[in-house]
Amino acid sequence: MKVLVTGASGFIGKNLCLRLKEAGMESLPIDKENIADLEKSVKAADFCVHLAGINRPLDPKEFYDGNANLTYRLVEAVKASNKRLPIVFASSTQAALDNDYGKSKKMAEDELFAFQQECSNPVYVYRFSNVFGKWCRPNYNSVVATFCYNIAHDLPIKVSDPSARRDFIYIDDICDTVIDLIKTKEHKGSNEILYIKPSYDKSIGEIANLIQSFKDSRSNLMLPYQGDEFDKKLYATYLSYLPEDNCFAYPLNSHVDHRGSFTEFYRTDGYGQLSVNVSKPGITKGNHYHHTKNEKFLVVKGTCSIRFRKVGDTKVCEYVCSGDNLVVVDVPCGYTHSITNIGTEDSVTIMWASELFDPNNPDTIYEEV
Repeated sequence: MKVLVTGASGFIGKNLCLRLKEAGMESLPIDKENIADLEKSVKAADFCVHLAGINRPLDPKEFYDGNANLTYRLVEAVKASNKRLPIVFASSTQAALDNDYGKSKKMAEDELFAFQQECSNPVYVYRFSNVFGKWCRPNYNSVVATFCYNIAHDLPIKVSDPSARRDFIYIDDICDTVIDLIKTKEHKGSNEILYIKPSYDKSIGEIANLIQSFKDSRSNLMLPYQGDEFDKKLYATYLSYLPEDNCFAYPLNSHVDHRGSFTEFYRTDGYGQLSVNVSKPGITKGNHYHHTKNEKFLVVKGTCSIRFRKVGDTKVCEYVCSGDNLVVVDVPCGYTHSITNIGTEDSVTIMWASELFDPNNPDTIYEEV
């Protein structure tokens, strides 16, 4: 399958061409630099995704040349090839507005619909709104890209109206839709304007605050919530704008003493916190119990003895765990417990606690096992 992609070097084009490659398809990229190859690429293509367009020219006349006229040239090339070439067109929700960009996109839509009517060539016109995702150019025409880039680079952002709402669509959802359409066995086209699903109705202020919380998560260790699809996609987008120079990694605050160290890795809203405990050989930590807080221990290096005794009883339970045989040990409420490094090297234990540590209500009572 060979797919002609106009605007292949743009934000959507780069993502789509990569996804096409992963799907075992060959991209035939067309950009300004090789626009002379359009007719040849049309003849070689099995499908066309028309992404090329102009949205911020110096001269408004460029809108019509880069949107309407380029689409006309594509249609004429398909006609001349005498082939039935399905075409997906990336239009814009601004095609419904009375501005030069919108009018030029509407003209391109009308050209394609007329072509479909005249030649029975399948056409799919999608109106995109506020596409976000990795590789989008910041400080250009995407508020998400601008906010992500500026916040990640410690630059100011401007929010004129925090309550203003927009519909947002994610780059991978566009790619999924297009690839599924390409794989369709029989292409009939559509006489209606199509839209990418899902779309997300969000306020500008909400997005700004959410992206700022992503940056803050490195210092407060609050893991961004991944249960909401939009939040997950926005967080993935934000991470793609981190500066490459030593900014992918960030330090943690370790509590170090002669026994080893204890370091919080991340905290969550409602799902507890995760920490890393390092103990020197022969060191015992713990000897306390909790009323409500519960924990899970996973020894990933060295050998440790984890011991339990129900408060008020004398029976002691022991589990010997090592990094060579990974097992998770639950720490129930009402059991005083300890962990001792019985090996000859530093031990490393991943510790999960069901709630965030609150120094005003630690729920941690000392008692020897």
